[in-house]
Amino acid sequence: MRLTRRLSAVAALIFGVVLTLMGAGPAQAAAPAYVALGDSYSSGNGAGNYIDSSGNCHRSNNAYPALWERANNPSSFSFVACSGAVTSDVTGSQVSALNSSTGLVSITIGGNDAGFADVMTTCVLGSDSTCLNRINTARNFVNSTLPARLDSVYNAIKSRAPNAHVVVLGYPRFYTEPSGICLGLSQTKRQAINDASDLLNSVISARASAHGFTFGNVAAAFDGHELCSGDDWLHDLALPTWEAYHPTALGHSAGYYPVLNAND
Repeated sequence: MRLTRRLSAVAALIFGVVLTLMGAGPAQAAAPAYVALGDSYSSGNGAGNYIDSSGNCHRSNNAYPALWERANNPSSFSFVACSGAVTSDVTGSQVSALNSSTGLVSITIGGNDAGFADVMTTCVLGSDSTCLNRINTARNFVNSTLPARLDSVYNAIKSRAPNAHVVVLGYPRFYTEPSGICLGLSQTKRQAINDASDLLNSVISARASAHGFTFGNVAAAFDGHELCSGDDWLHDLALPTWEAYHPTALGHSAGYYPVLNAND
C-alpha cells in the first residue's frame, strides 16, 4: 500500500511537471468587470469591422475597448461608447451600465461638446481667419463651460461605480508639427487646431485628476503618426465622411490600446 501511494505521488509530480512544461495550468483568472463609455474615439469610429448591432454608434471590433477585452478576459464587458456622444449622453444613459461591481472604466468625452466636427468643417472649407474665429469660440467653451460638464460626468461615474479604476483618455493632435506642405490646410490652421487639442487635453486631464481618475495621454502615443506625417494613424478626409479625422484600426491598436493597457 505504501509503495502504491509513493508511486501515485511520484506520478502526480511528474504529471504536474509535464503540464508546466507544456504551458498548461490553472485557467487565467478573469479581469474585473469593464465598462467602456464615451464618444466616437472610444466606440471605434474609423477603425472598421463595425458591430452590426451598434448602428450609428459605430462600435468597432478593432476599437481599443474591444482589444482590451479580448486580451484581458474581464468578468463582464459593457461596450456602450457611441459616435457623436456628448457629456449629457454619458450621464443620461451610458452610466446605467455601471454598478458597484465594475472594476475598470474607460472614457473619452468632451470633443463633441466643444464642437469638434464643426471646427474641422469650418477650417477645411473656410479661410484662415474664419477657422481661427471658430477655434477661438471652441477654446472659450473648453475653458469656461466644459469643466463643469466633465465634473458632472466624473461625479456620475464615481457615484455609480465607486470601486472602479477610471481611465480618462485624451485625444491625439491632428497634424504633425506644422511645417511644409499639408494638403488642404494652411500651417496657420494646423497649428491652431493642434493648440486647441492641447488645451482640450489639458482641461480633461485636470478635471480627471481632481476626481482621482487616471489620465491617459494618447497625444504622446500618436507623436509622429498624425496627419501629414507619412505614417498616419488618423483618417484625413475620407469616405464615409463620418470616419474623417478619427483613428484608424492602427491608431487604436498602436495608439489608444497601449495607453489604456499601461494605465488599467
